[in-house]
Amino acid sequence: MVLELKETRVDGETVYDGPFLKVERDRVRLPDGSSSHREFIRHPGAVVILPLLPSGRVLLERQFRYPNGQVFIEFPAGKIDPGEDHLDCAKRELEEETGYTAASWRFVCTIHNAIAYSDEHLELFLAEDLTEGQQRLDEGEFLETFSATVPELLEMVRRGEITDVKTIIGTFWLEKILSGSWTPT
Repeated sequence: MVLELKETRVDGETVYDGPFLKVERDRVRLPDGSSSHREFIRHPGAVVILPLLPSGRVLLERQFRYPNGQVFIEFPAGKIDPGEDHLDCAKRELEEETGYTAASWRFVCTIHNAIAYSDEHLELFLAEDLTEGQQRLDEGEFLETFSATVPELLEMVRRGEITDVKTIIGTFWLEKILSGSWTPT
């Protein structure tokens, strides 16, 4: 017997409507007919760039993340603007955050990084044939770039120096892509 797992929205309200995030509180009908509440964050989605330098090293960022009060090692990434094409967003974010542009782009995958409390999705792209240019950070954005090899990245993940989920998943994808085991679309 297959259990129907879908929950159906009965009604709800926006608890917080900010310029970036929205918090919703919905009443839902559960599969057994009872009701419950779901609180969740609406997020516009983001892109993540896996930038592979001509040397084979990977371009990364160090950035302070306020909610966790620490500097994180991450791949370049950024929020998708309303109506913005995902690849166009990836190209824009790579250039703004790092100064680099890429001649070759491939879509890798979509990940949902916080499924219990957010509808956020991340679109991962592999950027190759990079050319260095001028960084154009947003106002109030501060980060530094550096590069590492994929084995170094894997070791940073193993040691717990990289804990950002998009960067961990991107690192595993890069390992598979560079070994020839997986091919992005």
